[in-house]
Amino acid sequence: MREALSCFVGFSSGAVISGAVFAFIAVIGVVPRLAQKTRTTRHIRRYEDCVAAGGILGTLLLLKDNVRVPAGGFGAVLYSLAAGVFYGCLAMSIAEVLNVIPILKRRLNIKTGMFFFVAGIALGKLAGSVIYYAAPGFYKNM
Repeated sequence: MREALSCFVGFSSGAVISGAVFAFIAVIGVVPRLAQKTRTTRHIRRYEDCVAAGGILGTLLLLKDNVRVPAGGFGAVLYSLAAGVFYGCLAMSIAEVLNVIPILKRRLNIKTGMFFFVAGIALGKLAGSVIYYAAPGFYKNM
């Protein structure tokens, strides 16, 4: 009985947290904004399905004790690339919602090259994700 209750509480907690995360993603408008920027709004349903499938797949992978990425190092690089793109888009959406970029542009007196600034932030997040997943233990040596 104790194990059943523990499983129920764990599953319920996970459902609530995942619902909150997906609601947060929906509120800040990551998916519609990404579709708008890439001029692919006709595929918005596919974007939403991929976000949901990625969340489910990520959760299933975390349930295993020893997560082994399929296809070895190539799979780790591919997974980290996808994770980097997701986190980069999420970070940029949060920054856009909070109007951080226009404020930063005004405060730093940036006239041109804002694209490179934003792309640098996104590429930095991507590089960090690739290093984290493709080279486990890299941060421990720092």
